[in-house]
Amino acid sequence: MIQNIIINGLINGSVYALLAIGFSLVFGVARIVNIAHTAFYMLAAYFIYIGLHYLGMSPYVAMPISIMAVGLLSILCYKIFIKPIREHEAAVLIATIALAMVIQESLLIGFGGHYLGVPPLVSGYATIVGVKVTNQHILALVVALLSLLGVRFFLMKTRLGLALRATAQDREVANLMGMNESMVAMLTMGISVMLAALSGAIVVPLFVLDPHMWMHPLTMMLAIVVLGGLGSIKGSFVGAYILAFAEVLVVFLIPMGAYLKGSVALSIMILVLLIRPEGLFGVAFEEER
Repeated sequence: MIQNIIINGLINGSVYALLAIGFSLVFGVARIVNIAHTAFYMLAAYFIYIGLHYLGMSPYVAMPISIMAVGLLSILCYKIFIKPIREHEAAVLIATIALAMVIQESLLIGFGGHYLGVPPLVSGYATIVGVKVTNQHILALVVALLSLLGVRFFLMKTRLGLALRATAQDREVANLMGMNESMVAMLTMGISVMLAALSGAIVVPLFVLDPHMWMHPLTMMLAIVVLGGLGSIKGSFVGAYILAFAEVLVVFLIPMGAYLKGSVALSIMILVLLIRPEGLFGVAFEEER
């Protein structure tokens, strides 16, 4: 049981970290609270399903195309729906909620609310410390961890990553240095949603698809960013693993725990708001030192 808890905690934590880092990234740079973030995660999973079952694509083709398509769609949505009202945070929040509901209802109309699935990319099992683990779970964990390393490299070592961090530090100074803050915000929206889409691609062979699958990750993501500190990349990473292991422990150790996992995350979020409202690592999108 301990091995199962560790493996599932690492997989869930890595996926939640990708979601939460993307959410924190767009908030830190553009001050956008994107409630539709996990709806794009769901949309990527459905795009992959469409590519496999309707277009006859290889999964190794369908997945990167779906991630890119969702990223481009998010930029289009940003330009049409968010950019004109970006200075009004409450309006942006409402717009992203509406966008999430449009995505959900569109999938309900298109697929009728049926449960769907994507076959695993790799079959078979591996034995780890006496426990059988599917090769698909191992692949998902490896891809998620490599993706997190890639995100860190992008933010720390690339010119665009440095531009994002500079804009998050001070938008006015970034503009004075010649950076187009509006363009950076739009690119950040696309990059953050592509991280969500990557999360969807990682989990699509593991989970059942349905048009409401975005809601639980949304709850977990919001709890994670509150725990870690809204806008903090480091906080999103640490908070993701804390809540993922808490969730897995509840599922494995408590009878009917699968029905309680969402409430555990919300309970932790409320406690953090009461005890330390700024979260573990503060509210600023701080420079990672």
